[in-house]
Amino acid sequence: MKTRPDLGELGLNAGKKARLHRILFQHGLRNGTALFLPYDQGLEHGPRDFFANPAAGDPRYIMRLALEGGFNGIAIQIGLAEKFYWDYAGEVPLILKLNGKTDIPSDASALSPVHACVADAVRLGADAVGYTMYVGTPAAETDFEQYRRIREDAQRLGMPLIVWAYPRGSAIEAKGGKDSFYAVDYAARTASELGADVVKVNFPHPEKQAGVKEQYVGEFSAQHAIDAVVRSANRTLVLVSGGERAGDDAMAEKARQSLEAGATGLIFGRNVWQREHDESLSFVARLRDILAKYPGNGGG
Repeated sequence: MKTRPDLGELGLNAGKKARLHRILFQHGLRNGTALFLPYDQGLEHGPRDFFANPAAGDPRYIMRLALEGGFNGIAIQIGLAEKFYWDYAGEVPLILKLNGKTDIPSDASALSPVHACVADAVRLGADAVGYTMYVGTPAAETDFEQYRRIREDAQRLGMPLIVWAYPRGSAIEAKGGKDSFYAVDYAARTASELGADVVKVNFPHPEKQAGVKEQYVGEFSAQHAIDAVVRSANRTLVLVSGGERAGDDAMAEKARQSLEAGATGLIFGRNVWQREHDESLSFVARLRDILAKYPGNGGG
């Protein structure tokens, strides 16, 4: 197992360290690993994501599921946080998403507009904020500028910053696609170099090599690829996304490989709440069993 940095090695100010410690050591398994439940898909994908399990369209159902499943936090947009989080404030950590977009327009010049601020997160009792950064799009100048302002506010207010580092755009599609080893590795490094405390990435696919840089052409295993992605993030903690719903065994293996590589945790949304209630909790228990085998290094 690759080691991950502890909180004392991340260069955090007191507020950020306190909040990350609360997330990692006072919730979930309390062992330094993390399991997050994202629920921003209603904006990002539309209500169609709830068709598989209509109960998941109700934010109250998701809040209860996060509590029952022992999650380290729930990631939601500001409207849902304003209307629903107060029932569970303090019981499940809140990660307030500060930007987001619909999937109606093309990703060719993707930009995720900011619609909330770090001060909103403080007011709502959040323990972290989330920002979606589209790596590789023509809108990078605007993206990086709005991200810079959020990064400065997060530093000033002591709020951990989690970056959803998502490769997007026609240039990315011409270089292996958004979940190629090349694209995911580049995204992890970009988030780290731009000051993320935690980076969320999709699991890399090393077999997607059409148009990628020559260093990414070869026989790479999935474990080699995720090892490299975590290494590229260096002292930025890594969360690996579950992505679209897939088979349980495949998702469990993805989780195991991620933790083996030194990732701090997992962020599984649709793979959890698109199931019926009891099936969701059974799958979460399986993920928690994997996380329990990869404890962190303490508060640092």
